[in-house]
Amino acid sequence: MYAVIRKYTFDPKSGEEINTKIKEGFVPLLKQAPGFVAYYWLDTGAGTGASMSVFNDKAGAEESVRLAADFVKANLANLLSKPEITEGVVTANG
Repeated sequence: MYAVIRKYTFDPKSGEEINTKIKEGFVPLLKQAPGFVAYYWLDTGAGTGASMSVFNDKAGAEESVRLAADFVKANLANLLSKPEITEGVVTANG
C-alpha cells in the first residue's frame, strides 16, 4: 500500500465549510480513483487540518495528488493553504 498525507492551514471559522466540501465533493470523487483503499480528513478546530489517502500502489496515490490539487483549486483555493505533502510506502498497519 501507498499513502499520501497532506497538511493544511486555514481560518478556523472556515472549518465547517471545508469539512462539508471535502465530505460531499472530494471523497466521492477520490473513491473512484484506481486502487482506492481509504481516505481520512481531520480538522483540529484550531486552523490546521490533514488528510490521509491510502491506495494499493503509488500510481493510485499519484492520481489522488492530482485529483486533490484540481479539487482544491476549483473548490477550496480561497480557504486552504498550499499543502505540505508527505507520501510513501505503508510499512506497518493495524
